[in-house]
Amino acid sequence: MSLFATSDATLKVLILLLPQSSLMSLAATLDTMRAANRISRRRLFEWQVTTLDGEPATLSCGQNIYPDKNFDQECRGDLLICIAAFGHQKHMQAQQLSVFKRQAKNFHYIGAVESGSWILARAGYLRGRSATTHWEDLEDFRDSFPAINVRPDRYVIDGKYFTTGGAAPTIDLFLHLIRSRFSHTLALEVASVFIYDGKHSADVPQPLVSLGTLQETQPKITAAIRLMEQHIDTPLSTTKIAQQLYISSRNLELLFRRQLTTSPQRYYKRLRLQAARRLVLGSEHNMQEIAVRCGFNSLAAFSREFKRFFQLSPLQYRSHYFDQNS
Repeated sequence: MSLFATSDATLKVLILLLPQSSLMSLAATLDTMRAANRISRRRLFEWQVTTLDGEPATLSCGQNIYPDKNFDQECRGDLLICIAAFGHQKHMQAQQLSVFKRQAKNFHYIGAVESGSWILARAGYLRGRSATTHWEDLEDFRDSFPAINVRPDRYVIDGKYFTTGGAAPTIDLFLHLIRSRFSHTLALEVASVFIYDGKHSADVPQPLVSLGTLQETQPKITAAIRLMEQHIDTPLSTTKIAQQLYISSRNLELLFRRQLTTSPQRYYKRLRLQAARRLVLGSEHNMQEIAVRCGFNSLAAFSREFKRFFQLSPLQYRSHYFDQNS
Protein backbone atom coordinates (compact mmCIF):
# COMPACT_ATOMS: atom_id res chain seq x y z
CA MET A 1 0.00 0.00 0.00
CA SER A 2 1.35 3.42 -0.96
CA LEU A 3 2.03 6.16 1.56
CA PHE A 4 -0.19 8.35 -0.64
CA ALA A 5 -3.15 5.95 -0.84
CA THR A 6 -6.42 6.98 0.82
CA SER A 7 -6.42 5.97 4.50
CA ASP A 8 -7.91 7.02 7.83
CA ALA A 9 -5.13 5.33 9.80
CA THR A 10 -2.86 7.48 11.94
CA LEU A 11 0.55 7.86 10.30
CA LYS A 12 3.35 7.32 12.82
CA VAL A 13 6.36 9.45 11.86
CA LEU A 14 9.89 9.52 13.26
CA ILE A 15 12.04 12.53 12.32
CA LEU A 16 15.80 12.02 12.45
CA LEU A 17 17.28 15.51 12.83
CA LEU A 18 20.97 16.04 12.11
CA PRO A 19 22.98 18.99 13.51
CA GLN A 20 23.26 22.10 11.31
CA SER A 21 19.88 21.38 9.72
CA SER A 22 17.54 24.22 8.82
CA LEU A 23 14.90 25.23 11.34
CA MET A 24 12.58 25.97 8.41
CA SER A 25 12.95 22.41 7.09
CA LEU A 26 12.01 21.04 10.51
CA ALA A 27 9.08 23.46 10.82
CA ALA A 28 7.84 22.61 7.31
CA THR A 29 7.75 18.96 8.33
CA LEU A 30 6.23 19.37 11.80
CA ASP A 31 3.78 22.21 11.33
CA THR A 32 1.99 20.76 8.31
CA MET A 33 1.25 17.64 10.38
CA ARG A 34 0.24 19.74 13.40
CA ALA A 35 -2.12 21.87 11.31
CA ALA A 36 -3.70 18.79 9.74
CA ASN A 37 -4.39 17.34 13.20
CA ARG A 38 -5.81 20.62 14.53
CA ILE A 39 -8.09 21.31 11.58
CA SER A 40 -9.37 17.73 11.25
CA ARG A 41 -9.73 17.34 15.04
CA ARG A 42 -8.24 13.90 14.60
CA ARG A 43 -4.84 12.39 15.20
CA LEU A 44 -3.90 11.94 11.56
CA PHE A 45 -0.20 12.15 12.40
CA GLU A 46 1.83 11.14 15.44
CA TRP A 47 5.47 12.13 15.48
CA GLN A 48 8.66 12.08 17.49
CA VAL A 49 11.95 13.86 16.89
CA THR A 50 15.16 11.92 17.40
CA THR A 51 18.88 12.60 17.12
CA LEU A 52 21.71 10.18 16.49
CA ASP A 53 23.16 10.44 20.01
CA GLY A 54 20.11 11.54 21.98
CA GLU A 55 21.69 14.96 22.56
CA PRO A 56 20.11 18.24 21.39
CA ALA A 57 20.74 19.02 17.73
CA THR A 58 22.13 22.52 17.20
CA LEU A 59 20.59 23.86 14.00
CA SER A 60 22.23 26.18 11.49
CA CYS A 61 20.54 29.17 13.18
CA GLY A 62 22.08 28.19 16.55
CA GLN A 63 18.81 26.92 18.07
CA ASN A 64 19.02 23.68 20.08
CA ILE A 65 16.27 21.13 19.44
CA TYR A 66 15.82 18.54 22.19
CA PRO A 67 14.89 15.06 20.95
CA ASP A 68 12.09 12.85 22.21
CA LYS A 69 14.34 9.80 22.04
CA ASN A 70 17.76 8.45 21.05
CA PHE A 71 17.90 7.04 17.53
CA ASP A 72 20.02 4.14 18.78
CA GLN A 73 17.02 2.90 20.77
CA GLU A 74 14.53 0.55 19.12
CA CYS A 75 12.55 2.64 16.62
CA ARG A 76 9.41 1.59 14.76
CA GLY A 77 6.74 3.38 12.80
CA ASP A 78 5.27 4.06 9.38
CA LEU A 79 7.51 6.83 8.06
CA LEU A 80 11.12 7.72 8.83
CA ILE A 81 12.22 11.20 7.67
CA CYS A 82 15.87 12.29 7.70
CA ILE A 83 16.46 16.06 7.82
CA ALA A 84 20.02 17.23 7.14
CA ALA A 85 21.90 20.19 5.68
CA PHE A 86 25.42 21.45 6.31
CA GLY A 87 28.09 18.98 7.36
CA HIS A 88 25.94 15.92 6.80
CA GLN A 89 29.04 13.84 5.93
CA LYS A 90 30.63 14.71 9.26
CA HIS A 91 27.48 14.03 11.27
CA MET A 92 26.55 10.78 9.52
CA GLN A 93 29.75 8.73 9.37
CA ALA A 94 30.04 4.99 8.73
CA GLN A 95 29.03 3.90 12.23
CA GLN A 96 25.97 6.17 12.33
CA LEU A 97 25.03 5.14 8.80
CA SER A 98 25.03 1.50 9.91
CA VAL A 99 22.61 2.39 12.73
CA PHE A 100 20.45 4.32 10.25
CA LYS A 101 20.20 1.30 7.92
CA ARG A 102 19.35 -1.00 10.82
CA GLN A 103 16.58 1.25 12.11
CA ALA A 104 15.21 2.04 8.64
CA LYS A 105 14.19 -1.62 8.27
CA ASN A 106 11.49 -0.96 10.88
CA PHE A 107 9.63 1.59 8.71
CA HIS A 108 7.35 1.12 5.71
CA TYR A 109 8.37 4.41 4.07
CA ILE A 110 11.48 6.60 4.16
CA GLY A 111 11.79 10.28 3.28
CA ALA A 112 14.56 12.84 3.12
CA VAL A 113 14.53 16.62 3.40
CA GLU A 114 17.27 18.74 1.80
CA SER A 115 20.64 16.98 2.38
CA GLY A 116 18.86 14.00 3.88
CA SER A 117 18.89 12.73 0.28
CA TRP A 118 22.63 12.16 0.64
CA ILE A 119 22.01 9.90 3.64
CA LEU A 120 19.48 7.79 1.73
CA ALA A 121 21.84 7.61 -1.25
CA ARG A 122 24.81 6.55 0.89
CA ALA A 123 22.61 3.88 2.48
CA GLY A 124 21.95 2.49 -1.00
CA TYR A 125 18.19 3.11 -0.98
CA LEU A 126 18.09 5.37 -4.03
CA ARG A 127 20.18 3.28 -6.41
CA GLY A 128 18.30 2.90 -9.70
CA ARG A 129 15.65 5.36 -8.49
CA SER A 130 14.81 9.02 -9.07
CA ALA A 131 15.60 11.59 -6.38
CA THR A 132 16.33 15.24 -5.73
CA THR A 133 18.20 17.35 -3.19
CA HIS A 134 18.72 21.05 -2.59
CA TRP A 135 19.55 22.82 -5.85
CA GLU A 136 22.95 23.93 -4.51
CA ASP A 137 24.03 20.28 -4.37
CA LEU A 138 22.40 18.82 -7.47
CA GLU A 139 25.56 18.70 -9.59
CA ASP A 140 27.69 17.14 -6.83
CA PHE A 141 24.88 14.74 -5.94
CA ARG A 142 24.67 13.60 -9.57
CA ASP A 143 28.45 13.17 -9.77
CA SER A 144 28.59 11.24 -6.49
CA PHE A 145 25.72 8.86 -7.32
CA PRO A 146 25.65 8.13 -11.07
CA ALA A 147 23.20 5.23 -10.51
CA ILE A 148 20.54 7.69 -9.30
CA ASN A 149 18.31 9.60 -11.73
CA VAL A 150 18.88 13.03 -10.17
CA ARG A 151 16.12 15.49 -10.99
CA PRO A 152 15.94 19.24 -10.22
CA ASP A 153 12.31 18.88 -9.06
CA ARG A 154 10.93 20.38 -5.87
CA TYR A 155 10.23 16.87 -4.60
CA VAL A 156 10.42 13.35 -5.99
CA ILE A 157 8.43 10.26 -4.98
CA ASP A 158 9.76 6.88 -6.09
CA GLY A 159 8.21 3.81 -4.53
CA LYS A 160 8.54 3.83 -0.73
CA TYR A 161 11.00 6.77 -0.82
CA PHE A 162 10.59 10.51 -1.21
CA THR A 163 13.15 13.31 -1.35
CA THR A 164 12.60 17.08 -1.19
CA GLY A 165 14.78 20.06 -2.08
CA GLY A 166 14.26 22.03 1.14
CA ALA A 167 11.70 23.75 3.35
CA ALA A 168 9.10 25.06 0.87
CA PRO A 169 9.19 21.87 -1.26
CA THR A 170 8.60 19.90 1.96
CA ILE A 171 5.39 21.87 2.53
CA ASP A 172 4.42 21.00 -1.05
CA LEU A 173 5.17 17.31 -0.38
CA PHE A 174 3.10 17.24 2.81
CA LEU A 175 0.20 19.05 1.17
CA HIS A 176 0.28 16.37 -1.54
CA LEU A 177 0.36 13.69 1.15
CA ILE A 178 -2.59 15.23 3.02
CA ARG A 179 -4.52 15.71 -0.24
CA SER A 180 -3.90 12.12 -1.37
CA ARG A 181 -4.26 10.34 1.96
CA PHE A 182 -7.02 12.32 3.64
CA SER A 183 -8.79 14.91 1.47
CA HIS A 184 -8.30 17.76 -0.96
CA THR A 185 -10.34 20.04 1.28
CA LEU A 186 -8.05 19.41 4.26
CA ALA A 187 -4.97 20.15 2.16
CA LEU A 188 -6.46 23.50 1.10
CA GLU A 189 -7.23 24.37 4.71
CA VAL A 190 -3.72 23.46 5.87
CA ALA A 191 -2.20 25.60 3.09
CA SER A 192 -4.47 28.47 4.15
CA VAL A 193 -3.19 28.29 7.73
CA PHE A 194 0.25 29.25 6.43
CA ILE A 195 -1.10 31.68 3.81
CA TYR A 196 0.62 29.42 1.29
CA ASP A 197 -0.71 29.08 -2.24
CA GLY A 198 0.30 25.41 -2.50
CA LYS A 199 0.29 25.58 -6.30
CA HIS A 200 3.70 24.00 -6.92
CA SER A 201 3.64 20.50 -8.40
CA ALA A 202 6.43 18.03 -7.72
CA ASP A 203 8.16 18.46 -11.07
CA VAL A 204 8.52 22.25 -10.97
CA PRO A 205 12.30 22.85 -11.11
CA GLN A 206 13.97 24.43 -8.10
CA PRO A 207 15.13 27.95 -9.07
CA LEU A 208 18.61 29.23 -8.26
CA VAL A 209 17.05 32.63 -7.56
CA SER A 210 13.52 33.05 -6.20
CA LEU A 211 12.22 35.93 -8.30
CA GLY A 212 8.80 36.48 -6.72
CA THR A 213 6.64 39.11 -8.42
CA LEU A 214 9.49 39.98 -10.79
CA GLN A 215 8.40 36.98 -12.88
CA GLU A 216 5.09 38.67 -13.69
CA THR A 217 6.20 42.29 -13.84
CA GLN A 218 9.59 41.94 -15.58
CA PRO A 219 9.65 38.87 -17.83
CA LYS A 220 12.79 40.03 -19.68
CA ILE A 221 14.81 40.38 -16.47
CA THR A 222 13.48 37.01 -15.30
CA ALA A 223 14.52 35.37 -18.58
CA ALA A 224 17.96 37.01 -18.37
CA ILE A 225 18.54 35.72 -14.84
CA ARG A 226 17.44 32.21 -15.82
CA LEU A 227 19.99 32.29 -18.66
CA MET A 228 22.66 33.36 -16.19
CA GLU A 229 21.72 30.48 -13.89
CA GLN A 230 22.12 28.02 -16.74
CA HIS A 231 25.58 29.34 -17.61
CA ILE A 232 27.36 29.76 -14.27
CA ASP A 233 30.42 27.87 -15.52
CA THR A 234 30.52 29.46 -18.98
CA PRO A 235 29.34 33.07 -18.52
CA LEU A 236 27.52 34.75 -21.38
CA SER A 237 28.22 38.33 -22.41
CA THR A 238 25.50 40.95 -22.00
CA THR A 239 25.27 41.07 -25.80
CA LYS A 240 24.66 37.31 -26.01
CA ILE A 241 21.98 37.43 -23.34
CA ALA A 242 20.26 40.38 -25.01
CA GLN A 243 20.34 38.60 -28.39
CA GLN A 244 18.60 35.55 -26.91
CA LEU A 245 15.91 37.82 -25.46
CA TYR A 246 15.50 39.73 -28.76
CA ILE A 247 16.28 43.10 -27.21
CA SER A 248 19.25 45.44 -27.43
CA SER A 249 22.12 45.38 -24.93
CA ARG A 250 21.26 48.96 -24.00
CA ASN A 251 17.66 48.03 -23.18
CA LEU A 252 18.85 45.11 -21.03
CA GLU A 253 21.22 47.45 -19.18
CA LEU A 254 18.39 49.93 -18.58
CA LEU A 255 16.04 47.22 -17.29
CA PHE A 256 18.58 45.95 -14.77
CA ARG A 257 19.57 49.41 -13.57
CA ARG A 258 15.95 50.51 -13.21
CA GLN A 259 14.71 47.39 -11.38
CA LEU A 260 17.80 45.98 -9.62
CA THR A 261 20.01 49.11 -9.42
CA THR A 262 22.95 47.26 -10.95
CA SER A 263 24.24 46.24 -14.37
CA PRO A 264 23.61 42.77 -15.87
CA GLN A 265 27.30 41.84 -15.62
CA ARG A 266 27.61 42.93 -11.99
CA TYR A 267 24.50 40.97 -11.12
CA TYR A 268 25.89 37.98 -13.03
CA LYS A 269 29.22 38.17 -11.17
CA ARG A 270 27.37 38.32 -7.84
CA LEU A 271 25.37 35.24 -8.84
CA ARG A 272 28.57 33.35 -9.71
CA LEU A 273 30.30 34.42 -6.49
CA GLN A 274 27.32 33.30 -4.42
CA ALA A 275 27.49 29.94 -6.19
CA ALA A 276 31.22 29.82 -5.41
CA ARG A 277 30.57 30.61 -1.75
CA ARG A 278 28.16 27.68 -1.50
CA LEU A 279 30.80 25.36 -2.99
CA VAL A 280 33.50 26.72 -0.67
CA LEU A 281 31.32 25.95 2.38
CA GLY A 282 29.34 22.95 1.25
CA SER A 283 31.76 20.86 -0.80
CA GLU A 284 35.24 19.39 -0.60
CA HIS A 285 36.29 20.72 -4.01
CA ASN A 286 39.62 22.53 -4.21
CA MET A 287 39.63 26.21 -5.12
CA GLN A 288 40.81 25.63 -8.68
CA GLU A 289 37.81 23.39 -9.37
CA ILE A 290 35.43 25.86 -7.76
CA ALA A 291 36.89 28.65 -9.89
CA VAL A 292 36.25 26.63 -13.07
CA ARG A 293 32.72 25.63 -12.01
CA CYS A 294 31.85 29.28 -11.41
CA GLY A 295 33.24 30.61 -14.67
CA PHE A 296 36.53 32.21 -13.60
CA ASN A 297 39.38 31.79 -16.06
CA SER A 298 42.09 31.64 -13.41
CA LEU A 299 42.44 30.87 -9.71
CA ALA A 300 44.02 34.28 -9.15
CA ALA A 301 41.06 36.09 -10.70
CA PHE A 302 38.63 33.99 -8.67
CA SER A 303 40.47 34.62 -5.38
CA ARG A 304 40.69 38.35 -6.09
CA GLU A 305 36.98 38.73 -6.87
CA PHE A 306 35.94 36.49 -3.98
CA LYS A 307 37.99 38.51 -1.49
CA ARG A 308 36.64 41.78 -2.88
CA PHE A 309 33.08 40.54 -2.32
CA PHE A 310 33.41 38.58 0.95
CA GLN A 311 36.46 40.31 2.54
CA LEU A 312 38.28 36.96 2.86
CA SER A 313 40.00 34.71 0.34
CA PRO A 314 38.16 31.46 -0.50
CA LEU A 315 40.56 29.42 1.66
CA GLN A 316 40.26 31.86 4.57
CA TYR A 317 36.47 31.82 4.21
CA ARG A 318 36.33 28.02 4.36
CA SER A 319 38.76 27.87 7.29
CA HIS A 320 36.89 30.58 9.24
CA TYR A 321 33.55 28.82 8.75
CA PHE A 322 34.79 25.41 9.90
CA ASP A 323 36.64 26.93 12.88
CA GLN A 324 33.31 28.44 14.00
CA ASN A 325 31.38 25.19 13.51
CA SER A 326 33.92 22.65 14.77
